Amino acid sequence: MKNILIIEDVVTFGLMLKTWFTKKGFEVRTSLSVADAKKEIENAQPNLIISDLRLPDGSGLDLLKWTKDKYPDIVIIMMTNYADIQTAVESIRAGAYDYIAKPFNPEQLLEKITALDSPTTTKDKKTSRTSKNTDSDSNYVHGNSLEYKKVYEYVNLVAPTNLSVFIKGESGVGKEHIARLIHEKSLRASAPFIPVDCGAMSKELSASEFFGHIRGSFTGAINNKKGHFEEADGGTLFLDEIGNLSLDTQMQLLRALQEKKIKPIGANKEIPIDVRVVAATNEDMEKAIAAGRFRSDLYHRVNEFVIEMPPLEKCKEDIVLFTHHFLKIANGEINKSVVGFDEETLNLFQKYNWPGNIRELKNVIFRLVLIAQEDIITSELLKECAPNIYHYKRMENEIH
Repeated sequence: MKNILIIEDVVTFGLMLKTWFTKKGFEVRTSLSVADAKKEIENAQPNLIISDLRLPDGSGLDLLKWTKDKYPDIVIIMMTNYADIQTAVESIRAGAYDYIAKPFNPEQLLEKITALDSPTTTKDKKTSRTSKNTDSDSNYVHGNSLEYKKVYEYVNLVAPTNLSVFIKGESGVGKEHIARLIHEKSLRASAPFIPVDCGAMSKELSASEFFGHIRGSFTGAINNKKGHFEEADGGTLFLDEIGNLSLDTQMQLLRALQEKKIKPIGANKEIPIDVRVVAATNEDMEKAIAAGRFRSDLYHRVNEFVIEMPPLEKCKEDIVLFTHHFLKIANGEINKSVVGFDEETLNLFQKYNWPGNIRELKNVIFRLVLIAQEDIITSELLKECAPNIYHYKRMENEIH
């Protein structure tokens, strides 16, 4: 991967990259525009293109599509600002091997390039990269449906940034799992991940919970206490069901995020904090804002990037994968050795609509493993343990 074309309209930055990579032994050309880049690609057919997304005479995304159509073997890495993260997602879908967010150190780009040990197709490289991510995320099972692949693409794109992330989805779809994954793939991975259930937080104690307090600052404050912000300093604060916070708490939360400072109850000085916020809800936030139950300024502060989690019913091709994953976990936690499921049980799982989503599936698997007496879980056991699932197919047939 020695023949590189750098497409960058900022002359000084493009020259810096060219000089740096030339010293590393690469053959480097540069272009300032889409038109010039097309000529270079046709004449030189580089192994690798490193292109900005925004160019003076067009879009780097359009150039990417043109290149992949004419020269599918050329590997392309897109350079983007954090504000263009959604476009970076489109570039991955259109065939880009990877992206890198500005500002970056050329060493970071070199790491991506050295992984390309030989000219190959983008499809193959994307598969290689996906496998790498899956290996590093061995504690999780990744769905193979298009809906879940889209979610994990978004996670990989937004995790290295400092953008606040808003995760939308029904109850039980795994919003906290995605929040943890974002944290673990971020530059904050070595710092704390602090989950907060906003639905269980009382209005009276919310300030103490978020910002901490000093001993004696109010009745019952018998010791100094760190709040969630201070506990998460340097890391990620996950605000689950953020829509349940009171308006007073929302105002305090907004100020802390804007000022990047907190003041524990009873303290005289503010404490600087460095926290990335990932929020989640199953509520329609636009309706909550229209009804006056949620501040629009706070909403815009915490949803710089949105990830929508699909319900399990829309990802039925993943049900068997998730089922065996939860079986393995259940065997370990309950100390059982159930081997698997009969065909009818798996068919019933795929017919059921799963209103409780992945959480419901996990709970059903644990119950089945707990009461199973044989190596194989049968539909008769399902009928005993979860009759709603067993009879769902039959009720559906009667309706039709």
